Amino acid sequence: MADLGLNLSLPISVTENREVDISDLLVKFGYLKDNMDTFFLIIIGIIIFFMQCGFALLEAGSVRSKNTTNILIKNILDVFLGGLAYWIIGFPLAFGEGNFFIGYSGWVSIGLEPERLAFWFFQFVFAATTATIVSGSMAERCGFGAYLVYSTVLT
Repeated sequence: MADLGLNLSLPISVTENREVDISDLLVKFGYLKDNMDTFFLIIIGIIIFFMQCGFALLEAGSVRSKNTTNILIKNILDVFLGGLAYWIIGFPLAFGEGNFFIGYSGWVSIGLEPERLAFWFFQFVFAATTATIVSGSMAERCGFGAYLVYSTVLT
């Protein structure tokens, strides 16, 4: 084999026997795990949020052209009102501290730890998407105000 002039020997610092403090490594891996979990929740939340665009286009294509603007505004307000309702009431009821059935703390996200914000976002996009799925079946069948009330209550 031809000599390419590559030095493949390991540096001295790597080959020396050193004692490694495992507790420091476990702490660093714990931080890495938490950061990867947060990254995953945010990326998947963004992907689920893009489902809103897909549902909006699907619904806009399935209605008459005169109702296209109405459907698109419904989907935008669905996310806005859904986010507002989930922030004020939904997340505390589902994930606030309380008894085994329902949460009764953390209204308007007061006292929410920064580490849980990615989890909040992930749960919010699921709640908003749930309301949007139903909007396709209600297209051209109910009033604008009635749908917004339904969407807010569902989220």
